[in-house]
Amino acid sequence: MNTTLTVLSAGLVGLLGSVHCVGMCGGIAGSFSGLMATSAKIPPWQMILAYNVGRVSSYMVAGALAGWLGNTALAVFSPDHVAAVGLTLSGLFMLALGLYLSGWWQALAAVERIGLAVWQRIGPWGRRLLPVHHTGQALALGAVWGWLPCGLVYATLIWSLANADPIRGAAMMGAFGIGTLPLLIAIGSSTYALANVARDKRVRQFAGALVLLFGLLTLFGVVRPVHLGAHPVEETFCGPDFLPS
Repeated sequence: MNTTLTVLSAGLVGLLGSVHCVGMCGGIAGSFSGLMATSAKIPPWQMILAYNVGRVSSYMVAGALAGWLGNTALAVFSPDHVAAVGLTLSGLFMLALGLYLSGWWQALAAVERIGLAVWQRIGPWGRRLLPVHHTGQALALGAVWGWLPCGLVYATLIWSLANADPIRGAAMMGAFGIGTLPLLIAIGSSTYALANVARDKRVRQFAGALVLLFGLLTLFGVVRPVHLGAHPVEETFCGPDFLPS
């Protein structure tokens, strides 16, 4: 699968997974007007947009770091080994995510608890930004809350890590973040009917089943976040300079 289609797949996972965001980021977005300073003159929708831009930006930074880690692994392990491990981990995490979204298995909740150790150091920075007076503060608040422990984000990060490329990793996480926007912006705009639909058990199970499908497609190599064929490490050891004369 080419890079464009893989990035689009990440966006679809974000859209499907946003039913989980209703319970986490959705609470923040839904109460955003209450987080604004009474003296703020900026329309709430601008604040909500700035908040989400900050959140998606943090996802992209995390995706770039994950891609860099995958790239670094190529200096230690063979490209084929990195590809095999990357696809397997990506597929397994997507399967776990599908089960998590559907409510059938909560293993990713344990991963979220591990992330709390990092969040305890980052979270206080967000509280210092309250109340929100302007879009710059909203942007910074979103950037902080983008690191909120979330199994959905972690599963997609593993998918990004398998890219073994910082730019592709950032692109995947950016697409994922954009995919979560429709539901979160709707909640932030007080469109509670949509939020109620997202909380419906059948909707969550349907979304989880589709993500399970992505996991299976990844395990079987149909959806391939790993693109090592044009990687510089592979070219270095397999290029024409290393062919026997």
